[in-house]
Amino acid sequence: MLYKYDLGDYVDEKDSIVLSELLRRHPEAERKIGPGIESFRVKSADNGTRCFWVTRVDGSEERFSARSCL
Repeated sequence: MLYKYDLGDYVDEKDSIVLSELLRRHPEAERKIGPGIESFRVKSADNGTRCFWVTRVDGSEERFSARSCL
């Protein structure tokens, strides 16, 4: 799913449902989700890699690794 989107793209509604459920399994889910999820995007991470970013309802953002959720 990560490579389905270009950098900067918002994740569509269907994939956002999957990512929401996945993020709830993250070891730091409470901190990553914070006040609630508004949307997901694919953005750059360290060393030119890409990862998912969650945008919270308060406008703050946090990156997360889907692998950490499994």
